[in-house]
Amino acid sequence: MAEFWADWGLLAYLAAAAWAFFEGETFVLLAAAAGQATGLINPWFLMISVWIGSFLGDQLWFTLGQRYGVRALRKLPAAERKVAKALRFLERYGTLFVLTFRFVYGVRNVASAACGIAGMKHSRFAILNFIAAGLWAGSFVAAGWYAVAWLGEEYTSYALMGIGALVVCFLAYKVVRLWRRPSAPVQAPELPPVVRAQEFSRPPSEQGVTKGATLKRVAI
Repeated sequence: MAEFWADWGLLAYLAAAAWAFFEGETFVLLAAAAGQATGLINPWFLMISVWIGSFLGDQLWFTLGQRYGVRALRKLPAAERKVAKALRFLERYGTLFVLTFRFVYGVRNVASAACGIAGMKHSRFAILNFIAAGLWAGSFVAAGWYAVAWLGEEYTSYALMGIGALVVCFLAYKVVRLWRRPSAPVQAPELPPVVRAQEFSRPPSEQGVTKGATLKRVAI
């Protein structure tokens, strides 16, 4: 990790931003730990880079969810279940969910799209998303940075190897589970009212599971 920064310099921070655009908790932890151990990575530059990358990534998913969400979900039952879960959290916790969904396993990758599907205003989501991305970036950079100071370089190396092993095992588990998944179609669960409400104004021919529904849009 440190060698990457040594070879690429400031361009490495752009790579960090691009990584955070899609995902990146483990990457941020490893980069921050390497920065503390070697002094080659500026933690402030790293935090700003992943802050911007994470913010832009979730803005994109929000826009896609706002524009294509309901129609796209009908073709992705697995994603539909996750979005349904995210929407229930959003209905229950509102602003708090937007500020913290990056830390919630199982809905992190679909939460922004869920906010778009639910009809949240773009400006409101952008403000909350900017704050949330900063909280996420700061917390993970700090966690990786201070882990080295607390554990020491030797024990930090062991911890990072353990994290890497866990990531590999998790990915292997997901691959095996996907491979062994039965081919029979899985019925997607009913979506929360915020999704059904989004189709209220659509013509009956374009409505899906909500055909004929007469629900009012939920204000979020």
